[in-house]
Amino acid sequence: MTSIETDVLILGGGPAGLWAAVSAAAAGARVVLVDKGRCGSSGPTVYGTTVLWDIPPGPERGDAVERAFARGGELGDRAWLHRVIEETHQRLQTWSGTRHRVPDPTGDPVRVHFDGASYLRRLRRGALEAGVRILDHHPALQLLVDPTGTVVGAAGIQHHNKFRPWSIRAGAVVVATGGCAFLSGGAGTEVSTGEGLLMAAEAGAELCGMEFSSAYGLAPVLSRVQPHPTVAPGLAVHFATLYDEAGNELPDRYPAALTAIADGRRVFAALHEVPDTVRHWLSRHGAIDAAGRVPVRAVLEGTVRGAGGLALAAPDCSTTLRGLFGAGDVTGRQVVVGAAGARDGLDGAWALASGSWAGRGAAAFAVANERASSARAVPGAGLGPHAHIDPRSIVGLVQEHTLPLRRSYRRSAGSLADSIAELDSMWPGAQFDLGGLGVQQLRARQAAALLAVARWAGYSALTRTESRGIHRRIDHPDAHVDWRVRLRCGGLDEVWVRREPGPEPLGGELTAATSVTV
Repeated sequence: MTSIETDVLILGGGPAGLWAAVSAAAAGARVVLVDKGRCGSSGPTVYGTTVLWDIPPGPERGDAVERAFARGGELGDRAWLHRVIEETHQRLQTWSGTRHRVPDPTGDPVRVHFDGASYLRRLRRGALEAGVRILDHHPALQLLVDPTGTVVGAAGIQHHNKFRPWSIRAGAVVVATGGCAFLSGGAGTEVSTGEGLLMAAEAGAELCGMEFSSAYGLAPVLSRVQPHPTVAPGLAVHFATLYDEAGNELPDRYPAALTAIADGRRVFAALHEVPDTVRHWLSRHGAIDAAGRVPVRAVLEGTVRGAGGLALAAPDCSTTLRGLFGAGDVTGRQVVVGAAGARDGLDGAWALASGSWAGRGAAAFAVANERASSARAVPGAGLGPHAHIDPRSIVGLVQEHTLPLRRSYRRSAGSLADSIAELDSMWPGAQFDLGGLGVQQLRARQAAALLAVARWAGYSALTRTESRGIHRRIDHPDAHVDWRVRLRCGGLDEVWVRREPGPEPLGGELTAATSVTV
């Protein structure tokens, strides 16, 4: 077994994890980052354009906050939004990577656009230059806790080294493993399967906003040989105007397009607005019809673009579990996106800002707290040495109750209760009968995580008896003032959901973290 000690351990090598690593290293901490794949070359960010808000101080910043607050059904927090914008603006002043500014024609804030792959490569290089130790192909399977329940590290296996186990002790842990897209086939989301959420919940962490896990994206319909999902251009049609079968432009783009698809109507993207390189790719794969249009389909993005995730307990992005910090898509983003999906530059800004805060917070925690001499691995579902059921059966059941639009886009009490009953009945088997060694253990753990996330999302959606943001109930089609509350959830054998009081201001001084150059 490979055993390492460090000050801060980062789980996940996407933008949030890399910003956390750079921030922790800038604070003087020794940092180790482990990634499920190759840090800087996997995940949804690689396969598209990363957009970040970059709004200087002034009236435009206040206007952007108000628009985001209203779009999120008033479940967000204006103070958190201001912090995210200020942190992003300050960090980008020292950014040395390639970018270009594109004013949005709708009047939304000026955004900064990055090529996703180049953005991640530059962040990885900056982390290495800061002294961060990066361990690629080291998926984490469970957290380590001391006798008081404080998180003090993690354990996993080395995918590229005959699945040899590893264990890393740390003064604090930042989980930045991304959201959960339920293996829907979205570009780069094959690694977004929810293991970080499951590991944290098994150690006692709480989640929030899981009813807002029904975010869908649009991808081209390919009539020829299907490519591997990691190369499907999920963002290929995001730049284009959308039309219905009659050629009428769809207002409000995404909501109107998803409604049309849910009604059984076809939706098309305007080919002339798609970048040339993407246009050629679409042509090779038969995605352009005889009329020169690009038919599109709905792809569930789950909590990757939704608002659900680990509940945050403080401005430093600490979670409800002592010693554990969260960053990026794995966290509950209601404080910034409310009930809306995480899009249009706010998702990229959140990854940068939350990563910076979590890295700095974890470094401070590691310095201030004495480390215990002993630690144990938290037991988890799917970690047994033997497999008694096939994880594919669990994945198939989860997808049956999450991927279709009739299940996640248009919800009702009846469909939710039916899904919950079937998913609950599968949990004991997933907990005790999933397992295996090597790659089988990875697949078992992934199946258990998908099932756990689907249950949390289902219970939360059943509890919120209204429609708000991306959460739509056909039996409760309106938003109600009584539901301007946030929901917390958790539990494994028995899932619980409770209402939180109305959003309260964050308060405190709204300052950015110490500036670092990346």
